[in-house]
Order: sequence, then C-alpha cells, then structure tokens
Amino acid sequence: MAELKDEIRELFDTLRTQRDELRVRMHLAKKEAQTEWDELEKKWEHAKGRLEVIGREAGEAAKEVASALRVVGEELKKGYERIRKLV
Repeated sequence: MAELKDEIRELFDTLRTQRDELRVRMHLAKKEAQTEWDELEKKWEHAKGRLEVIGREAGEAAKEVASALRVVGEELKKGYERIRKLV
C-alpha cells in the first residue's frame, strides 16, 4: 500500500511540475502574442492608408505602392499565422 501511495504522490508531483511550467509558458506566449499583435496592428494601419493612395493615384506611383503593399500583406499574413500558433 505504501508503494502505491508513493507512486501516486510521485505522479502528482510530476503533474504539478508540468502544470506550473505550462502556466508560465502560456503566460509568456500570451505576452509574445500581444507584442506581435501590436506590431501587426501598426503595419495594418499603415497598409490601409497606403491602399487608399492606390485608389487615388494612377500609373507608376500606384504600382510602387501596390508592390510595397504586397510585401506588407505577406508579412501580416505570416504574423497572424504565428499568433494563431501561439494561442
């Protein structure tokens, strides 16, 4: 009987350690996700403004803006995927 108690106690000690480690990791992941989100929001707002430029302008300037927006769009997409994996 004492052996069973020791085995169960050891199991729960291991589970407690894992639980505590996961709690810390989740907290850090949340902060990391928030930081990433804040940076992506800045890029999003900038991209929205540039998109309006494309609507108003024509020609070479619009092509350059569109090209830059394509790059920013890909960065946003990858960033959102990273956040999705964190949460």
